[in-house]
Amino acid sequence: MLDGILSGLGTAIMPMNLLMVLTGCFVGTFIGMLPGLGPITAIALMIPITYGLDPSSGLILMAGVYYGAIFGASSSSILINAPGCSATVVTTFDGYPMAKRGHAGKALAIAAYASFTGGTLGAIMLLIAAPLLAKVSLSFQSADYFALMVLGLSAVAAFAGKGQVAKALMMTVLGLMLATVGTDRSEGVERFTFGQMDLVDGFSFLLLAMATFALAETLMSIMQGGSNEAQSGKELEPVELGSMKLTLAEVKEMAPTTLRSSILGFFVGVLPGAGATIASFLAYGAERNIANDEQKKEFGKGSIRGLAAPEAANNAASTGSFVPLLTLGIPGSGTTAILLGALLSYGIQPGPQMYVEYPDLFWSIIISMYFGNVVLLILNLPLIPYLAKVLNIPRPYLIPMILLFSITGVYLVSFNSMDILIMVAVCVAAMVLRILQFPMAPMLLGFILGGMLEDNLRRALLISDGSLSFIWERPITLSFILITAMILLSPVIRMLLVRYKASNERVAAKHS
Repeated sequence: MLDGILSGLGTAIMPMNLLMVLTGCFVGTFIGMLPGLGPITAIALMIPITYGLDPSSGLILMAGVYYGAIFGASSSSILINAPGCSATVVTTFDGYPMAKRGHAGKALAIAAYASFTGGTLGAIMLLIAAPLLAKVSLSFQSADYFALMVLGLSAVAAFAGKGQVAKALMMTVLGLMLATVGTDRSEGVERFTFGQMDLVDGFSFLLLAMATFALAETLMSIMQGGSNEAQSGKELEPVELGSMKLTLAEVKEMAPTTLRSSILGFFVGVLPGAGATIASFLAYGAERNIANDEQKKEFGKGSIRGLAAPEAANNAASTGSFVPLLTLGIPGSGTTAILLGALLSYGIQPGPQMYVEYPDLFWSIIISMYFGNVVLLILNLPLIPYLAKVLNIPRPYLIPMILLFSITGVYLVSFNSMDILIMVAVCVAAMVLRILQFPMAPMLLGFILGGMLEDNLRRALLISDGSLSFIWERPITLSFILITAMILLSPVIRMLLVRYKASNERVAAKHS
């Protein structure tokens, strides 16, 4: 193993490969910043370029583009509430409110530091434990994945305000329902398409994300009189960048959050099919659940913890997703599926023997990830003042730009004009729901997990002959279900404890 690491280090520090890291990070960051274009698009654009490169250089370039795009997608999430990809949806919850409060520079800096920490810790853990983690990943069965998805759905409590858990649950169910539209992946039967060929493939995640966040936010700001100043003939005040420096108290607040979320994100990323999106939702939910009552009030309004957690988790998960790809030959996400295709095009079969047969390639990809995170930090911090200028673009110009990026991004996925009409319809429905104070995040979470939840439940039921005994027969499955029950019951238990404490105080007051 040590010989392999040294061989990989020698390959990674070759001038050509260092140039590939730099190029990949820069291109990935730029494409990630554009709403509607994510890491899948970025890597797909790189494939023709890699054909003329040797395997290590080509894969190092594409790996750099991958985590560069995740890193860069947070910028559009924070500045204009338009997630660059699904993994940065959670970043909008606290990043955008922080930017609106005049702390855009600080929000971008927190995202950069958290992303760097998550990516670096992920690369170190991957370096140390890749072969061992392959065995852990292989031990997971359909029942365990089903329980993990249920645990992910229990995070809805993190997106609900006080007394709004029922609304969050309803939106989660709506998301699960939307995930069933299209062709059944097991039976090949059309479901809820109403004879419309445009719905055969179901709804696009990008369509829902753009409609419920970027498009709805833009139109809501217009409806709420965001242009009153323009109507009265006054120029809009430029949005302040604010200080990029973090105080010692802020560093102390985000440090444990970043550490916890990096570890959680990495291990979620290791699981095939989980990926950076689920990792970011779980990390956000976990941080909100362990926060005290005072800190919980900040979530959704510009919380440092709420911004640092998903940023650390999604970058660590992006690194962790290379474990099933390189050691099992199983793509953990759509992005790593493209990387798998690139490996196969080079005549390399990833799997348990890859780090024995191709040690220089295997370890050079992992080591280059650390270099990539350093490059991303150096690249992004100086760009923050320029990125934040997006907020100073006059609204009459900024709003059409956001609409253009949103609509163009959705159209480029399928080249189907029907998707734009569906997007408008979803946007109108989202605006009505937002006016009624229904949270949008649980709906997206339900949609993201819906397909995987259904597939794994079906396989688990098939293995157990239709019995629900799979829930308690496997220790891993049972553990996830018990953790889910604890999370769902914690608000009730907390409420009962508060009432018990209040009644004791009343009794003590009477006696005194």
